[in-house]
Amino acid sequence: TSLGTENRMTTSLGGNLTLAPDLTISRMGYGAMQLAGPGVFGEPANRAEAVAVLRAAVDAGITHIDTSDFYGPVVTNEIIREALAPYPNEVNIFTKVGARRGVDASWNVSLDPDDLKAQVHENLEHLGVEVLDVVYLRLGSHEGTTEDSVADQFGALAELRAQGLIRHLGLSGVSDAQLTEAQAIAP
Repeated sequence: TSLGTENRMTTSLGGNLTLAPDLTISRMGYGAMQLAGPGVFGEPANRAEAVAVLRAAVDAGITHIDTSDFYGPVVTNEIIREALAPYPNEVNIFTKVGARRGVDASWNVSLDPDDLKAQVHENLEHLGVEVLDVVYLRLGSHEGTTEDSVADQFGALAELRAQGLIRHLGLSGVSDAQLTEAQAIAP
């Protein structure tokens, strides 16, 4: 596929959704988690096919890709970069921070503010961008949400937004109280 606008659908799948004055996306996005190998770990069986799937999604009108550097780890973001860079203007990358993968493929919570900043920088590097469109702070677990404060973690991401490395912030797997706390830090 060409990724050229001449081949892209003129209407987005399911319409569009405006999340902020400078952020309108297709209602349907592409979740890139399964581009990595089995268990979201390692290389996929067919990397060329993974690249083709991403290009087809964008050609079909998808304008936001949901990813994280802990998918693979790193593998998914490298595939996205290979498939889409230089990124079309209308494509927005949404990424999550708050976890790391162990060498045994384990999922490990990693919410230290300094490590969250490092995760953002790693996502920037592996995606090959200077600014991330949206960064989600990933909290919660299979057991549900907690009421723990998110001030230090969300504050660290707000600092990176103030530095121009992140356009928009989001949250994933949070309670109502955590959402309210985060909105007071960075609306």
